[in-house]
Amino acid sequence: MHASKLNGSVGYPNIYTDGEYLKKNATWHVEESSWKAKQILQMLKQNELQPRTICEPGCGAGEVLKQLQEHLNSECRFWGYEISPQAFEMCKARANQRLHFKFADIRREENVFFDLMLVLDVIEHLEDYFSFLRDIRCKSAYKIFHIPLDLCAQTVLRKDGILKRRNLYAHIHYFTKEIAIRTLEDVGYEVLDYFYTPRMIDLPLDRLQKILRFPRKICFALHPDLTVRALGGFSLLALAK
Repeated sequence: MHASKLNGSVGYPNIYTDGEYLKKNATWHVEESSWKAKQILQMLKQNELQPRTICEPGCGAGEVLKQLQEHLNSECRFWGYEISPQAFEMCKARANQRLHFKFADIRREENVFFDLMLVLDVIEHLEDYFSFLRDIRCKSAYKIFHIPLDLCAQTVLRKDGILKRRNLYAHIHYFTKEIAIRTLEDVGYEVLDYFYTPRMIDLPLDRLQKILRFPRKICFALHPDLTVRALGGFSLLALAK
């Protein structure tokens, strides 16, 4: 639901390069960037990680990296990779001496290696996300994945629950926590830590999400896994190597 994605297959329309995604998502989800950066900082803190180099493929407008730059060590360097010309234009205004953006697919980059790679709301957009996950493994020591958990009881029961995500955000794959973790493990990652991020508690987008905000919050405090499976509105943040 965020940023531009790296569509490596010819069979699926590439709405990220032809401008169609920008028409539907004019801000490229910049308004979520501070919230996402907060989740990443929490993951780094609880695992005592202090990366010196960070990259983000499919970095969208680049605001997550900009937010992280403001909170991490002044020696840390950042690189954002983009394949969308529209998103790359938005990135350029955020570039500085420690924050760099490149109009390129990181899978095609040779001789690059980072302490940490951020893969935020990416794989649900990719026609062949298994190949993508394999291709990026060798390019960083650690990865942090943010994966929306679209599959839940309320989205399956509503006629347009899943289709809305497909039509507006171009999600073409749908995950539960268990499927997301198993996917990472299937392609050779070791999942070191994970937690839910309460997107629709902190950032409700529409009337239905605002109505569900307080039931989600109360139920999540009592039984997190059941709430995520029943009501949805959460994503998974996973640290892997």
